[in-house]
Amino acid sequence: MSASPVETPARGPRLRRRSLLLSGLGVAGALVVGWSVLPARSRLGDARLPRPGDTVVTLNGWLAVLPDGHVQLAMNRSEMGQGIHTALSMLVAEELDMPLSHVHLVPAGRVALYGNVAAVLGNLPLHPTDTEPGAESRGVRVGRWMVGKVARELGINMTGGSSSVADGWEVLRLAAATARAQLLGAASLRWHLPLAELSLKAGVVHHPSGANAHFGDLAREAASTSIGSVTLKDPSQFTLIGTAAPRTDVAAKVDGSAVFGIDVRLPDQLVAVLRHSPQLGGTPGRVDVARALAVRGVERVVRLGSYAGSAEAVAVVGRSYWHAQRGAMNLDIEWREPHGPRVDTREIMAGLERSARAAAADDGGVGFYSRGDLKAAEAASVRQVEAVYRAPYLAHAPMEPINCTARVHGGRVEVWAPTQAPTAALAVAAQAAGVSEDAVTLHVTYLGGGFGRRLDVDFIGQAVRIAVETNGRPVQLVWPREEDLAHDFYRPASVAVLKAGIDGQGSLQTLRITSAGDAVTPRYIERTLPALAGPVDAPDKTTSEGLFDLPYDIAHQRIAHEATRHGVPVGYWRSVGHSHNAFFSESFVDEIAVALKQDPVAFRLGLLKHMPRHAAVLSLAAEKAGWGRPLPAGRARGVALHESFNTIVAQVVEVSLVNGAPKVHRVVCAADVGLVVNPGIVAQQMEGGVIFGLTAALHGRIDIHDGAVQQANFPSYPLLTLAESPRIETHLVPSARPPGGAGEPGTPPVAPALANALFALTGQRLRELPLRLS
Repeated sequence: MSASPVETPARGPRLRRRSLLLSGLGVAGALVVGWSVLPARSRLGDARLPRPGDTVVTLNGWLAVLPDGHVQLAMNRSEMGQGIHTALSMLVAEELDMPLSHVHLVPAGRVALYGNVAAVLGNLPLHPTDTEPGAESRGVRVGRWMVGKVARELGINMTGGSSSVADGWEVLRLAAATARAQLLGAASLRWHLPLAELSLKAGVVHHPSGANAHFGDLAREAASTSIGSVTLKDPSQFTLIGTAAPRTDVAAKVDGSAVFGIDVRLPDQLVAVLRHSPQLGGTPGRVDVARALAVRGVERVVRLGSYAGSAEAVAVVGRSYWHAQRGAMNLDIEWREPHGPRVDTREIMAGLERSARAAAADDGGVGFYSRGDLKAAEAASVRQVEAVYRAPYLAHAPMEPINCTARVHGGRVEVWAPTQAPTAALAVAAQAAGVSEDAVTLHVTYLGGGFGRRLDVDFIGQAVRIAVETNGRPVQLVWPREEDLAHDFYRPASVAVLKAGIDGQGSLQTLRITSAGDAVTPRYIERTLPALAGPVDAPDKTTSEGLFDLPYDIAHQRIAHEATRHGVPVGYWRSVGHSHNAFFSESFVDEIAVALKQDPVAFRLGLLKHMPRHAAVLSLAAEKAGWGRPLPAGRARGVALHESFNTIVAQVVEVSLVNGAPKVHRVVCAADVGLVVNPGIVAQQMEGGVIFGLTAALHGRIDIHDGAVQQANFPSYPLLTLAESPRIETHLVPSARPPGGAGEPGTPPVAPALANALFALTGQRLRELPLRLS
C-alpha cells in the first residue's frame, strides 16, 4: 500500500497510538466484545446487532463499521441515568459527521485500553495554588501516583467520580477522527481524487463530481489505510456537540424495553432473598430451616460467606420473590455477636468531635493544605469566629433494589448485573464460583441509580455463590429494602472544627479547618480491588476534598483531617467528601460574612478576585436568582459556591417555613462545567443533584444504636417527594475548557445554601445535618 493520502495537520493533537489502538485487530476482524457476547436483547439498549452474513470491520480499538454504514462504539461506562451513553456517542458522531442515531453501542473489552479507575480514585484537581510548597503532603502525592500507575496497568474499569465525559473527551474524539481520516483516505485512493476535495456529511463521503459512498462501502479499504497524523475538529465547527440532542435511551425507558438488572428474566429462573444479622458485624450461627422450607415455593436455603466486604448472611431461594421473601421471614437463626463492642452513632459522633478538636489544638491530622504563617497570624488576630459542624452517616438508597442474576453451569459463570465496576464484578464472580475470570461472562444492564453503591460488588459475589447451589438454574438475588438500609456501605459520618481570624482592619486573615471521619478509599480498595491495597493505604483525599481546595484568597491557612476507623462499613456516596465538606465550608463562610456585617455574595466575590471563573459562576447565580431584590414576606435566600470534579457550581435557595418546617420554593443553579457536550443532560444532572442533596439536607441520617441500624425503609429514611421538590433553574457559563463532571457537582452546594437561607429567615444557625429547626 502506498503512503497515506492523509494530509499532515497544521495544528491539533497528534494521535497517541498506544492509548488508542489494540494490537492484533485485523483488517476485517470483528470488534472485540469484552464483557459478554450480547444477549438477545441488548443490555445497552441501542446496539445495532450484525445480521447473519454481515461483516463488521474494525477500524480501531473503539470503533467498527457495519455494512450499512452505521458505527459500533465499544462502551466502557455504565448507564445509570446520567446520560453518559448519549454524551459519549455524541463525541463520536461529531467527529465522524454522522447522525447520532447511527452510533450503536457494544460492551467494551477486558483490556487496559478501557480502564479509567485512575480518574475515579486519584486524579481529581487539587487546590488552584497546589504548586506552592506544602500544598499537599508527599504521602498524598505518592498514594495518588501509585493508584493511577497500578490502575492504568491493570486496566481497571469503573463508572464514577463524574469522570466519564472528561475521560472520553479526547480519546473517543481521537478514535473517531482517526476513523474519519482512514475513511476519507480510502475514498481518495479508490476514486483517485485529491483528499482536500472530499467532505463528510451525514455519514457519507462526498465529492463535487457526484461520487459518494457511505462508511460501510469504504470500511474494508479504510481499515488498511495508513493513519498518519490526525486533526480533531475545532469547536467552532461543532454541529452536534453543544446541542440538547435527545437521549438515546429515552425511547426504551418509555416503552419498557430497557433492561435493568431487576428486569432480567431467564428460562427456569429462581429468585433469592437474604437475611443479614440485625447487628453490624454479626454472623449467623445455628440456622433452623424447617419452617422456611415448609413454605410453598421455597426451593432451598444457602449460607453465604463474605464476598468483597459483604457481611455473612443466609439466603432463601424460591420460585418467585414473594416465595423467597416469605421463606426468609420464616428462618429461625441464632445470630452470633459481632467482634468488639456494638456500634453506636451517638458515641461515634462524640468521638469524632473529640478527635477533630484535639487535632486542631496541636496541628494534628494529615495536613492536606497549608499556606502562610498561620500561628503568627492567629496570634495577631483581634477577633475570631469558631464553629463545629457535623454530618451523619447516609445510605445510598437507589430506587432499583440491589440485585444480580447469575447462572453457573458446566464450569462457566454468566452474570447479569447493574454494576458501576465491571472489573471488580468479574473478579468477585470468579472467586465465588471458584473459576478463572476467563470463565465468567458479565452482562452490564442499565442501573436504576448507582450513587456509588454499585461501585461495590458484594451482591454479585452473593448471587454467584447462590447460583453454585441451584444445579445450573439461573437465580436472581434481590435485597429487600430493609436489608439494603441496614447493610449498606455508608457515607462516613464527619465532624469539622473551623476557626477564622479577623485582623484590626476587619479583614479575614486566617482559616483553620480540622475534620475527622473514616477514610473511604482504603476500605473500598481492601474489599474490592485488593491488588491495589498495598500501596494506597495512605492519606485519603476524599476525606478533605471540598476543604483543602477552597477557591478563596485567605493568606494563612491549615486544612487537615484526622482519619478514624469505627467499624461501620463506608463507601463512596454521590460527590463523596464534597457532599458534607461543602456544608461545613460554605456555611462557615456565611458565618464569617455575618460576623463582618457583609453581604454573603459580596463577601465571597471579594475573596475571589484571583479566581474569575468562580466569580463569574457566583455572579450569574446571584443575578438569575434576583439576589438583593425583595422577596415575598416570610421568604429568604441563601447562597453557596463549590467546585468539585472540575466543575464550579453556585446555588441560590429560596425558602419559607410551612408549619414550622422548611419549604424550598426555588433553587437557581449556575455552573461552569467546561465545554458542554449536551446542555439538556447537564441540566438534568444538576436537577438530580439538587434533589439528591435536598433529600439529605432535609431528611437523611442513619442512626446505629446497640449495633443495629434504626432506619428500616422509606418511612424512616424518606426521600424528597414531588410535593417537596422546588422549581430548579440551571444556567451554564460558556466555556472552552475541556469538560468537567456533571453527575455529582450539583449535590454539594444545596445543603449549605439551604442552611444559609434558613439563617437569613430565622436567625438560627444550623450546624448539623439533616437541618432541624428548634
